[in-house]
Amino acid sequence: MSSQSYDVIVIGGGAVGENVADRTAQGGLRTVVVESDLVGGECSYWACMPSKVLLRSGAALAAARRVPGAAEAVTGTVDVRAALKQRDSIASNWKDDGQAKWLDSAGIALVRGHARLTGVKEVTVTKADGAVTVLTATHAVVVSTGSAALLPDIPGLKDIAPWTSRDATSAQQIPPRLAVIGGGVVAAEMAAAYASLGSAVTVIARSPLLGGQEPFAGELVTAALQENGVTVLVGPSTTQAHRDNEDAIVLTLDDDSTVTADRVLVAIGRTPRTHDLGLETVGLDGGEWLAVDDTLLVQGDSPALAGDWLYATGDVNHRALLTHQGKYQARAAGDAIVTRAAGTPVDGAPWGAHVATADHAAVPQVTFTDPEVASVGLTAASAVKAGYRIRILDYDLANLGGSAVLAVGYVGKARAIVDLDREVLLGVTFVGQDVAELLHSATVAIVGEVPISRLWHAVPSYPTLSEVWLRLLEAYGRPGFTDNDTPSKN
Repeated sequence: MSSQSYDVIVIGGGAVGENVADRTAQGGLRTVVVESDLVGGECSYWACMPSKVLLRSGAALAAARRVPGAAEAVTGTVDVRAALKQRDSIASNWKDDGQAKWLDSAGIALVRGHARLTGVKEVTVTKADGAVTVLTATHAVVVSTGSAALLPDIPGLKDIAPWTSRDATSAQQIPPRLAVIGGGVVAAEMAAAYASLGSAVTVIARSPLLGGQEPFAGELVTAALQENGVTVLVGPSTTQAHRDNEDAIVLTLDDDSTVTADRVLVAIGRTPRTHDLGLETVGLDGGEWLAVDDTLLVQGDSPALAGDWLYATGDVNHRALLTHQGKYQARAAGDAIVTRAAGTPVDGAPWGAHVATADHAAVPQVTFTDPEVASVGLTAASAVKAGYRIRILDYDLANLGGSAVLAVGYVGKARAIVDLDREVLLGVTFVGQDVAELLHSATVAIVGEVPISRLWHAVPSYPTLSEVWLRLLEAYGRPGFTDNDTPSKN
């Protein structure tokens, strides 16, 4: 057994853990990352990056087919072999040499093995060969272990070896028939990807797709999936799974119907990677999400948590299960650790330097289906639930000059939610081809609480999709004008 001491110990070397470590190392603190799998984590190898590559070929082909001139040049379908090869390249062929090299170049130590908390500011790491290293932290330990796919307790499910998102994004062969259990982002994206790669896809969702979004988002995505040959079953639940005499997988649903497939992807949600992490040694429950404050300090009544030393960033705190939001938290936490280590008060006010305020009501997210769904902030339903007095502004993106340039028969919609008392935006949702790049302008407007009156001076270029901003403002009416003297559209 060996022992080492650092200022900061980060458990988990994914994108979030890397960002925490980078901030504390830049702040002059000796930092070590502990990783039991690949440095770079879920996003690099099994989530964000490989999934978007699997989606891109089909989306690009579909976009070309919607443009006269380009459509005539398209003579085939997606080249599956080439698409998978590109996916493998983006995932670095599931090798983390480059990521490990980056840690070294940033002055961050790496210890490989399984980490467990064994005391206050103490982490014990067991390596694959059984060697044990005890790490102690002068200032902080950060849990950035992420989340894993949640598997339901369906009779026979384990026996058919179901796919999780990791399997779906790393598969080397495309199954002829794929059943997807779930209706969230992963389910919708993988249904779209595998349909474009040649699978006959069936989605089984207990409630409408993309339920956390504006209702029209799920409706438009469902319609597009169905147009592309995907069977979408909304309402039934899977009650049993087994293999038939021909080794096909048969799913029995609670309406007594069945779905037959060669592979089954389960995408019903996530569970925290806090099992066997030693949380019990500091008065916390293993297997649970870690509650944190806005500086990402873990909250709890245990005396062991006194002293502002245990942090949790990314999926594991259940605030916003998105890589970019986890990296945002990582920067806030890393800077807070450096500040506290220097004995300086943190800036804990909303939107301060050491807090993750945006987690509460300004989270951006893109679902990379075709059409894309890009949203930030509150939906109409969540805004009403939060007590705001709102106005809903809707616009059909097909009416824009920019959409006419992009595609024949463009289908899309935009919605903005306005806080009538302050006349600022609370939420924006775009659905349509190429709308992802519209999202950051909406995020800036919401985070900056830009008044509607000032947004009138942000002139969108023509003909682009950004013209939707002008149309939404026109739908609201210019502040300072009455209904009778509001300028008309020219």
